[in-house]
Amino acid sequence: MLTQQLLDELWDFEDPAGSEQRFAVEEVSQSYTDSERAELVTQRARALALQRRFEDGHALLDSLGDPADAVVRTRVALEAGRLLNSAGRPTEAMPEFETAASTAATAGLLFLQIDALHMLAITDETRSREWAAQAIDLALAAPDDRTRRWLVSLHNNLGWWHFDGGRLDEALDHFQQAQGWAERVGNEQQRVWAREAIDECVAAMETRDSP
Repeated sequence: MLTQQLLDELWDFEDPAGSEQRFAVEEVSQSYTDSERAELVTQRARALALQRRFEDGHALLDSLGDPADAVVRTRVALEAGRLLNSAGRPTEAMPEFETAASTAATAGLLFLQIDALHMLAITDETRSREWAAQAIDLALAAPDDRTRRWLVSLHNNLGWWHFDGGRLDEALDHFQQAQGWAERVGNEQQRVWAREAIDECVAAMETRDSP
């Protein structure tokens, strides 16, 4: 299984085309197992999704067939779901994320299970809080800081969910929790986003409370 540290080094979400090229280069390296190369293919499909090249992304995932490895199966379902969701098809994406969450849970793939639950919280608005709560519980019990970093995104997403629903006090609570985790285990970009979210929420509260 590829380490998250390696994937973090290869990914630049602000430059999906560059990320796609890096994954393509790594795929032909002989330093990986077949399963690890398949994982790299799934990440290249994700980079294609971010470029809105949805058909190319699905074709790339289809080229992997029906993988036996649980990690690859989980990643295929995750990226198929992301491709569908990015294309404006969240209803079709949800079963893919549910498959990814179930496969990851059965195989003990905590990081990927949280990722899948995080995507379900985004796509399944009727059960958003339920999915996010499951992910938060898992992340709180995680044994490493990189997995606990999910708490930044999970609380931030819940904050915006409450914010969009006009529940500003609840939103601020989640934004503050996101900031706390960003300071503890996050990266600089997450810390900036957390501060910006709090500022925007506080400004909205002042507007709400002004006579």
